[in-house]
Amino acid sequence: MEKYSQTTILLGGIAIGAGAVLAADWLSPDRPSETPQERGFPPAKDREDIRNGLEECIGNTPLIRIKCLSEATGCEILGKAEFLEPGGSVKDRVAMKLIETAEVEGLLTPHSGDKVYEGTVGSTGVSLAILCRARGYLAHICMPNDQSTEKSDLLTKLGAEVERVSPAPIVDRAQFVNKARARSVEHTNSPSIPGRGFFADQFENEANWKAHYEGTGPEIFGQCGGRLDCFVAGAGTGGTISGVARYLKPRLPKMKIVLADPQGSGLYNRVRYGVMFDVREREGTRRRQQVDTIIEGIGINRVTANFEAGRPLIDDAIRVGDEEAMAMARFLVEREGLFVGSSSAANCVAAARTALQMGPGHRIVTVLCDSGTRHLSKFWAKAGNVGGGWKMTLEDVLSAEKTRPSLPVPLSRASSGWGP
Repeated sequence: MEKYSQTTILLGGIAIGAGAVLAADWLSPDRPSETPQERGFPPAKDREDIRNGLEECIGNTPLIRIKCLSEATGCEILGKAEFLEPGGSVKDRVAMKLIETAEVEGLLTPHSGDKVYEGTVGSTGVSLAILCRARGYLAHICMPNDQSTEKSDLLTKLGAEVERVSPAPIVDRAQFVNKARARSVEHTNSPSIPGRGFFADQFENEANWKAHYEGTGPEIFGQCGGRLDCFVAGAGTGGTISGVARYLKPRLPKMKIVLADPQGSGLYNRVRYGVMFDVREREGTRRRQQVDTIIEGIGINRVTANFEAGRPLIDDAIRVGDEEAMAMARFLVEREGLFVGSSSAANCVAAARTALQMGPGHRIVTVLCDSGTRHLSKFWAKAGNVGGGWKMTLEDVLSAEKTRPSLPVPLSRASSGWGP
C-alpha cells in the first residue's frame, strides 16, 4: 500500500511538472501564435484590411438594386450608395480630391495653419470640415443665412468656422461663394494670420470631376461587370455627371447619360435646347433664388467648368418637380427602407422615367447622394411621414406633379446661379 502511494505520488509529480513545462511554453512570448485554422476556425483573409485613417474609407460604396423601381419598370435600376461615405455623402470624394490636389500643387501644407475656404449650402461643407480636421487644416464655410440652422450647427460641431451671409446672385460680391473666395485672399495677404487661405472652388475647380473620373466611374463600371445602358444623375457643380460620363462613355459608346434637373434650374434647357433658361426662370422673376425648388444640392442657372467638362456627353435631360421628388422619397422608404435626401429622390424619379422610355431589360445606374437625415427640417418636413394603410405605386409617384410645366421658351444664356 505504501509502495503504491509512493508510485502515485511520483506519477502525480511528473504530471504536474510536465504541465508546468507545457504551460510555460504556451505562454512564452517567443512561441509562434496558433492560427485560427489550427484551432478549428475558418481561415482569415489573405491580408489585413485596416484603413489608415478616415480618408482611406472614402469610395468603394455598394451598388444597390432598387427592387421596387426595378420590378415596376422591368429594368434593373441600381443606386450607388454614396450616403454610406464616412462624411455621409458623395461630396467626400470631391473634398478629398480638392485637398489632395492642392497639396500636390503646394497650395496647402498640413499642420501649418493653412485654412480651406468654401461657399456651400450643402454636404460639401460637411465633407471639407471632416477632412480638414483629418488632414491638419482648418475650414471656413460661407453659407446663406436663410439655410436651416441644423446645417451650420453641424459644421460648428465639426470644428469649422461658419459665416452666414445674405442670399445674393452669383454676380454680387457678397454672394456666399464670392465671399469665401474673398476671405481666402484676405487670409493669405494678412501678416497677422498664420498660414495661407485656400479657396476650394468646388464649382470651377476641375479636381471635382476628376474625383469621379478616377473613383466613381471605375467603381460603377467594375461593379456592373462592364454592362450598363444608362447613367442618370443631377448636377449642381456638375462634377459627378461629367466625371462618370467621361469615364464610361469611351468604354460604352452606346450607353446614355441623362441629367436629372429640378424645376427652376437652367441645365435642362441647356442640354435639350442649347440655351440656359426660359422666361419663367429669368433672373428677377423669383423671390429668393434662381433655382426655386425644395430639392437641394442639384440645379443651377449657370454653366460651371465642371459641368462643361462633360456636357457634350449628356444625351438627354429630365425635369423633376418637387411633388414627384417627395413622393419618390416616401415610396423608397415605404418599399425599400431607403431614407434618402432630396437630390437622391430626384435622381430616382429621372431613373424611373428613363427606364420606362427605354423599355424592359436595360440596366440603369443612378446616385443616392446622401441620407434623408440632412433634409429633415425642409424637404422631409414637407414630404411628410410614411405610414397608413394606403400604399403608393410608381404610377402614383410619377403623376404626383399635378401641373407639369409646358415646353420652355428659350431666351438666352444665364450668368448666375445657385448650387451645392
